[in-house]
Amino acid sequence: MKGLLGWIGEKKTAFHLWLNLDSRVYRKVHNVIVPAQNGTAQIDHLIVSPFGLFIVETKNLKGWIFGSVNQPRWTQVIFGYKFYFQNPIHQTFRQKKVLSEYLEVNEVKVNTLIYFNGDCKFKTLLPSNVVNKGLARCIKGNQEIVLNEADIISILQKIKVLKHNSLLTTKNHIRELRDRYSSVTICPKCGSDLVERNATKGNGRNSKFLGCVNYPKCRFTRNI
Repeated sequence: MKGLLGWIGEKKTAFHLWLNLDSRVYRKVHNVIVPAQNGTAQIDHLIVSPFGLFIVETKNLKGWIFGSVNQPRWTQVIFGYKFYFQNPIHQTFRQKKVLSEYLEVNEVKVNTLIYFNGDCKFKTLLPSNVVNKGLARCIKGNQEIVLNEADIISILQKIKVLKHNSLLTTKNHIRELRDRYSSVTICPKCGSDLVERNATKGNGRNSKFLGCVNYPKCRFTRNI
């Protein structure tokens, strides 16, 4: 059921983008799996335009949503029950890094949006790129031209190659996700190395933990 709801949510988002964004300006590609040094990254929706690239991560959830930028997990509360899911900002952080490297496009030209398309309400203050309405309006709010037509053609050609690569499948991506999230050497958030650190404050002072080498840009940690 969970997989079906996710599929329905992605189709709803794809229709919303088709209906509200001019296809002559905003080229849309769905379900893109991008190779990386440490596995793959799956992008629900990718929009290519003169105003940059837009990665859209879809969440088809109802109820109340609680979360913050640095929390590893967010909370959904519905009918009195709590459910937890991975921080989608962490997901798009890695998607942006992997996509910009593969396409050889500056990360500044890659935008990320998290779109909750279910009947939900945010109960904590979230960044402006996390929305539950007005997705197309957010995308069209970017009007600075950063890519020319030659750039766009080159990007679309590289994405076309990805879509026709039979090795880049959802099944393989899920297997890679399991490996990455159980790894003690690779950061699941950005794909960089994890190193052993010592806590210097708080209740766990002097205890050891694993932290990303990209700190403070990436704040992922894991207890040892």
